[in-house]
Amino acid sequence: MLPVVGITMGDAAGVGPEIIVKALGDPQLHETCRPLVIGDAKMLERAKAQLGSDLHIAAISEAEEARYEPNTINCLDLDLLPADLPLGQISPAAGDAAFRYIKKAVELAEQGLIQAICTAPLNKEALQKGGHKYPGHTEILADLTNSADVFMMLTAPGLRVIHVTTHVGLIDAVRKITPDRVYKVIRAAYDTLRRAGISAPKIAVCGINPHAGENGLFGNGEEEEKIVPAVGKARAEGIDAVGPLPADTLFFRARRGDFDIVVAMYHDQGHGPIKVLGLEAGVNISIGLPIIRTSVDHGTAFDIAGKGIADELSLKEAVRQAVELAPRN
Repeated sequence: MLPVVGITMGDAAGVGPEIIVKALGDPQLHETCRPLVIGDAKMLERAKAQLGSDLHIAAISEAEEARYEPNTINCLDLDLLPADLPLGQISPAAGDAAFRYIKKAVELAEQGLIQAICTAPLNKEALQKGGHKYPGHTEILADLTNSADVFMMLTAPGLRVIHVTTHVGLIDAVRKITPDRVYKVIRAAYDTLRRAGISAPKIAVCGINPHAGENGLFGNGEEEEKIVPAVGKARAEGIDAVGPLPADTLFFRARRGDFDIVVAMYHDQGHGPIKVLGLEAGVNISIGLPIIRTSVDHGTAFDIAGKGIADELSLKEAVRQAVELAPRN
């Protein structure tokens, strides 16, 4: 039986409802999974009208009520938002709703009613104004599932990146990089790629400073202190990890095929190369959760919300990867 993928609507004041309607209008997507939207049906109805779609929005109150029929979007309707929610604006109500969609999805996954979660984008400012003090999806999911070590992996055509630190300032990021954390990320990358069918993953580890410190010429010995011991421990366990390597050439080498994944030290070091390759194909995957979670690798795009021009390809790719990783009954 095809896996059920729970698609959370994200911040409904952004492009989430629009890209969901567009993506679920593709019959090929329904051939790979049973998509269940978790959000507000009225937001999908509005997006449907804006797009001129003829899809049927089936509002349901329990996941078990879903009937996966042609030309139908099943929406587990939490009914949290007003029909006239302003588009393209920060809304505490929309931020709170985005959190509640995720919370419901986690509950469904823990009950075995969905096999994976795919998230549309939320807005961090709206989330916090809605009363939820999290930097983003990854931290919410880690908290809701009591997961201590959760890592962000991004993928784009020809490149995979996993992060040691993410949503913290650069000075704080350097402080948070420790040999134990770097080792755990290398290990998580190795285990994830092995499960994905890569028998002997080649893992490249970025440096922190320009030219990976160039033997102490740049920085204050961060590479020797924080990264070298982690790489040594991984290699002692038979993991093909190399580094620290200069980030300015490493991503080119990885995309050329020299490595299967890059371990980035901080947010922009890893996000920049992925997004240069194209937001429309980027996917965010949470590693270390007890449930499968993938996401689009773009934001709420308030500037184009409601205009019918948002690109749904990242969402479709995120669903595809969720299906690949989802457990089979």
